[in-house]
Amino acid sequence: MALSKSQLKTRIINEMKAQGANETGSFSWVEKMAEAISNAVVDEIQANAQVPVTGGSSAGTYKVE
Repeated sequence: MALSKSQLKTRIINEMKAQGANETGSFSWVEKMAEAISNAVVDEIQANAQVPVTGGSSAGTYKVE
């Protein structure tokens, strides 16, 4: 499964709403905050995550993309 900034943003918004946050209104930061968090999380994972494969012909360590 590929990482998706937009899907993660939607998940974050839904979780924030479940905690009582209001995503509407001129002073709401829910959308902007969710987008910033999702962008940072996906970028960090794609830049630094590695997956070890310990056996078989594909043994090695691979970068997450």
